Amino acid sequence: MAPKIITIGVYGFTEATFFDALLAHGVDLFCDIRQRRGLRGREYAFANSQRLQKRLAELGIGYAHLKHLAPTPEVRRQQQLVDMASGVQKQARNQLSQAFIEAYETTILADFDTQTFLDQVGSAAMLALFCVEREPEACHRSLLAGKLALSLALNVEHVSP
Repeated sequence: MAPKIITIGVYGFTEATFFDALLAHGVDLFCDIRQRRGLRGREYAFANSQRLQKRLAELGIGYAHLKHLAPTPEVRRQQQLVDMASGVQKQARNQLSQAFIEAYETTILADFDTQTFLDQVGSAAMLALFCVEREPEACHRSLLAGKLALSLALNVEHVSP
């Protein structure tokens, strides 16, 4: 049976509201799809890998780092070029560029096998796809969730602060 899926970013949440959202949605497996698992500054330090994993364990939520689903530096560069040209900072971005979407789909999703993914997540009934951006449309997690939704006929809920 396929799990239910939410997506969540960290920007805009406080530590308390972030973990409350995971609990409210009954998440039992947290899928970290970031390549680099650190954030700068105190405001989001709770989402740095070690602290995040410790808190998830305390809450009884499993953790999986699925680095192979993160955009490669070359794919991220496509978005950075568009952001620089339009003067938009990463945290202010509200959608992905077509260049990024095409690069992510070609580089990552073209070889993505949903059955292998289901095998990886095992018996999880509710999983969260996590990256940092506030808006799902500004993050690769929405592309991954879209592929899973289409392939597995799932409903995906995007959780925002």
